[in-house]
Amino acid sequence: MVVKILVVDDSQFMRKLLTRILESQPGYTIVGEAENGVEAVEKAKQLNPDVIMMDIVMPIKDGIKATAEIKGLGGQTKVVMCTSVGQEEKMKQAIMAGADGYITKPFQGPKVVEAIQGVLN
Repeated sequence: MVVKILVVDDSQFMRKLLTRILESQPGYTIVGEAENGVEAVEKAKQLNPDVIMMDIVMPIKDGIKATAEIKGLGGQTKVVMCTSVGQEEKMKQAIMAGADGYITKPFQGPKVVEAIQGVLN
């Protein structure tokens, strides 16, 4: 089974980093990228990814609001929040919005894969 992943982060550098980490793993394919929560919701509807790697802090619509909206669509998509150290309060809000898991920046390949496997199992 190939896991379809949507990468959402307002930083192009972070999107590329996550994409590089994930594409180096067998069984993962990046189906799209988004740079804010509005794009994330649209692409989630279009692409129906298995997993969304979602940044919390973004312009226009943050990851928490986007997660709540995506979860409200009723699909099976899992959301892994990408957070910076010290954002515990935002992380609690993200879990209440329906996030399935999280990882903290800076990303390390094994931790990213672990987070994805954790929400899929």
